[in-house]
Amino acid sequence: MWRRLLERVVRTGHLVIVDADGRTYAFGDGSGAEVRVAFRRPGLGRWLMLRPDPRLGEAWMNGELDIERGELFDFLDLLARNYAEGRHRGWLSWLEMVEWPLRRLHQLNFARRAQRNVAHHYDLGNSFYRLFLDSDLQYSCAYFEQPGQDIDGAQLAKKRHIAAKLALEPGMRVLDIGSGWGGLALYLASRFDCEVTGLTLSHEQLELATARAREAGLAHRVRFLLQDYREHRGSYDRIVSVGMFEHVGINHYSTYFACVRRLLAPGGVMLLHSIGRMAGPGITSPFIRKYIFPGGYIPALSEVLPAVEAEGLWLADVEILRLHYAETLAAWRRRFLARRAEVKAMYDERFCRMWEYYLVASELFFRRLDGMVFQMLLARERDSLPLVRDWMVETEHRLRGLDAGRPVAWHAAAE
Repeated sequence: MWRRLLERVVRTGHLVIVDADGRTYAFGDGSGAEVRVAFRRPGLGRWLMLRPDPRLGEAWMNGELDIERGELFDFLDLLARNYAEGRHRGWLSWLEMVEWPLRRLHQLNFARRAQRNVAHHYDLGNSFYRLFLDSDLQYSCAYFEQPGQDIDGAQLAKKRHIAAKLALEPGMRVLDIGSGWGGLALYLASRFDCEVTGLTLSHEQLELATARAREAGLAHRVRFLLQDYREHRGSYDRIVSVGMFEHVGINHYSTYFACVRRLLAPGGVMLLHSIGRMAGPGITSPFIRKYIFPGGYIPALSEVLPAVEAEGLWLADVEILRLHYAETLAAWRRRFLARRAEVKAMYDERFCRMWEYYLVASELFFRRLDGMVFQMLLARERDSLPLVRDWMVETEHRLRGLDAGRPVAWHAAAE
């Protein structure tokens, strides 16, 4: 059964599978380099076909599936390319339909549960994330201004790109929802003389971000709080949120944007940077939900905009970043694999294989499937921003000059 199904799915490429009894099966048209996969467990093919997600990732994690020729990336890329061509999607679509009725249940991210979900991923330890992130510990999509740009330069460009859109002025009060290790908040405070409050649910992030603000001499303008966005009170000229919206969940979009409107002062503006999907609403990968981001969901714009409209917020600008996250994840994957022995010393082999699978699958979501990133600029009033978009380009150009001539002091992330 699994062989017939795989024959229908894999029409291009050169895939060879060796089962646990040593029998060899070939799939595809033989084009390209051979990818040879070994099944180490009897009956693995049938077990995988019944629920390929999360079982394919689990088989890799547990050493029940190995790549004998090529790399994990080559194997998953071959599958993704064939899936993207649309052959025999009916079977996989049926499996997604089974998950669909439960998607709201999986995304019930009330405050206490949201903190547990964040801790599951972000409290793995700052030392772990230092191994593969850039020096500023930016754990979201970078912005590649030119081919071949390194990850440090691209992450700095991302902060610059976001800052330019906010039309900031000295003395403004800024709220960073999901402030991570503090890099964006420190950048805004330094470049624009703003007062920034960052919210995180990660103890590890809070401790390091606070230390970085102190060491950069910005503690008087930047503060970080361990607090859910729903519990925060205040009034802000600008709100920014980067890489946090994916943890909100579709059940809570109305609450999220109601909080945004409540927190924005008259004339206030928000920039929302989030992973999205271009092909309409979907489900969270069961593997990602179980092992990486419990409670997470990647939205379609069609799911987000109704909640924005309901709060009477003006959609002032939308930008779609297509392959930027694929390049970001490729950089993280290379750096992760280069430091794999250190990761294994921190955790174990199964953890290493789990994270490699996560990084590869995520990259292919953006490179082959329907993943993208959107930056949405929201205004409380119609005249909160200039009439034309020239201010973004002018500010970004000015910041590029500043960043080249006066690098930010906290880029060597403090312990």
